Amino acid sequence: MTEFVNVDLGSRSYNISIGSDLPIGTALGESSAITALVVSDTNVAPLYMERCVSLLEARGLTVTSAVVPAGELSKSLECAADLYSKAVDAGLDRRSVIVALGGGVVGDLAGFVAATFLRGVQFLQVPTTLLAMVDSSVGGKTAVDLPQGKNLVGAFYQPVEVVADLDSLDTLPEREYISGLGEVVKYGVIWDKGLFEYFEQNIDALLKRDKAVLLKIVKRCCEIKAEVVAQDEREGGLRAILNFGHTYAHALETVSGYDKWLHGEAVSLGMVYAAKLSVALSGFSENDAERLVTLLDKLGLPIKLDDAPDWAELRKAMDADKKTLNAVPRFVLAKRLGEVIFGCEVPEDALKAIG
Repeated sequence: MTEFVNVDLGSRSYNISIGSDLPIGTALGESSAITALVVSDTNVAPLYMERCVSLLEARGLTVTSAVVPAGELSKSLECAADLYSKAVDAGLDRRSVIVALGGGVVGDLAGFVAATFLRGVQFLQVPTTLLAMVDSSVGGKTAVDLPQGKNLVGAFYQPVEVVADLDSLDTLPEREYISGLGEVVKYGVIWDKGLFEYFEQNIDALLKRDKAVLLKIVKRCCEIKAEVVAQDEREGGLRAILNFGHTYAHALETVSGYDKWLHGEAVSLGMVYAAKLSVALSGFSENDAERLVTLLDKLGLPIKLDDAPDWAELRKAMDADKKTLNAVPRFVLAKRLGEVIFGCEVPEDALKAIG
């Protein structure tokens, strides 16, 4: 069974297809005039590159592949420059398409290259991780990191199609899969209490990667993100709610050198931090905060730091967050399960006390 979610952005609208054994490139049609560059990483390419290339070639496209090292460190200007060179060598023109085959790192990097090469070529997302399926592949955020902070150089650039093939989750390492559940839980907190309760009731099925459950939650998470993005494509307001837990998470990833925590793990710790701030400052009940922490814990996500980083270093990293204004970080805080508020200034003493 295949489900579809439309991201309604006028002339930039596109479909997300969710299911098993899905075709790739339906939005491109069939044309021998289109040249494609498929970007993947050293973990995913051995598993899925051949199939992806074959499906695109079957549509008549001329396909070249590029493989970057797996991991956050590939989200760099250096890797982007290397991909620009590969795009030139492959003969890409403005009709061409860059295909991201992989997780969030590959999607962000390839999307940034697509947005900037020749001032923009077509971009197609084929996410292979749970986190990418529900979050980073949808909405058009592309970026690379700097040593000073995560996602500081990027562009809003929408794909022409997103293909979320749930079969790729079968080969996803356990830690990567669990990490993706961090972003999944976020959607229940920020938008849909019923979805949060569904997670609580289906923990075992989630951990067993039950396809029926995954189809339902990936579709619902994509629906939520599509609705938010349709109202606020460039994060001028509402879209900021998608960053619940992320101010702390991005700072933690930065001070740890991008190689200690997977993104969903950092988001889990960030949501625990944001929940504590919310209890103190925005009326979030202690019971709801405990429900959130308990759910994260039962899903195998981290809920506390055994070796906390230096607070001054962590606090400095928060200042580099994109949501910071006048050196004051802005937080998304919860009012209740399913409802959050954004753009919240938090007193310095509260930041440190909870951190």
